[in-house]
Amino acid sequence: MANVITLKGQQIQDPLFIQKLFGDTRTAWIWLVLRIWLGYKWIDASLHKIENPAWVKTGDALKGFWSSIVVIPEEGRPAISFDWYRNFIETLLDAEAYSWFGPLVAYGEMVIGIALVIGAFTGFAAFFGAFMNWNFMMAGSASTNPMLFVVALGLILAWKVAGYIGADRFLLRWIGTPWKEKETQA
Repeated sequence: MANVITLKGQQIQDPLFIQKLFGDTRTAWIWLVLRIWLGYKWIDASLHKIENPAWVKTGDALKGFWSSIVVIPEEGRPAISFDWYRNFIETLLDAEAYSWFGPLVAYGEMVIGIALVIGAFTGFAAFFGAFMNWNFMMAGSASTNPMLFVVALGLILAWKVAGYIGADRFLLRWIGTPWKEKETQA
């Protein structure tokens, strides 16, 4: 985390607990456990879809899901609370986007899971996982998505240290952030 300078020139620092939790590599062990757990959840969810031709070949599983959530019942509440999101899903249904969106979801979940488990570009992987969780929640499918979303938000905030025990320790140094040694000027 960083210091913020206000308009009056005062410096506001993050609380020490926040600095340590999101910026100190000694907390990488906490994030390792959460990262591997979340990655396992994504891999497990993807395997069920990848093994199902209705997801990866035809997209019929996604078509069925989308068709059921856009329905507005005569009594009770609809699965989707926001009209704009329902219209978006209906547009995807009309365009038959499920044929390519189904495999994208299935294999996307796998990529997110693998990236989280090995700790490669953890912040990006967590972001895309949180985005998928958000879409499932918007579609009225709560399930475990709120918990996964919260853990993903934590990993996004801790991006500098969440993958430190993993591939990010080397990848982020290689691309230049955040642990690359600062060059000394002669």
